[in-house]
Amino acid sequence: MKYGFLLAVSILLAACAPSAPEQSLTFEDAWVRAMPPGAGMTAGFGRLVNHSDLVLEITAFTSPAFGDVSLHETVTENGVSQMREVPRLSIPPDGEIELAPGAYHLMLMMPTQASGPQNRVTLQIEESGGQKFTFDLPVVRR
Repeated sequence: MKYGFLLAVSILLAACAPSAPEQSLTFEDAWVRAMPPGAGMTAGFGRLVNHSDLVLEITAFTSPAFGDVSLHETVTENGVSQMREVPRLSIPPDGEIELAPGAYHLMLMMPTQASGPQNRVTLQIEESGGQKFTFDLPVVRR
């Protein structure tokens, strides 16, 4: 009887324990474009979603699979499309930023390993307060 009571109390306490906090930044529907053999760069896409009630100021992107990772935006001026590097990206509270072909996107340059379909790329994103978020992105042919 004593053990049954202790078991019941343990189960109730476990049920009342707070769950692990949700990560304040997620990278949803994220993917990296497969590179043809010999290519020196590729691109990454997805939705950066801020689940916090504060602005997240993204300041850096890194990956062990690439020597350089940066955020770019495609802009059209006088009918000519150009890519421009974006040094910081502000994601509003409970907001999101779409990274898509022809818009914001990640440029992944100087590959340190092959990244064909069925592979994955680890990506780390850093915000201005020093917090780092790590994501595992699939490499796909699109």
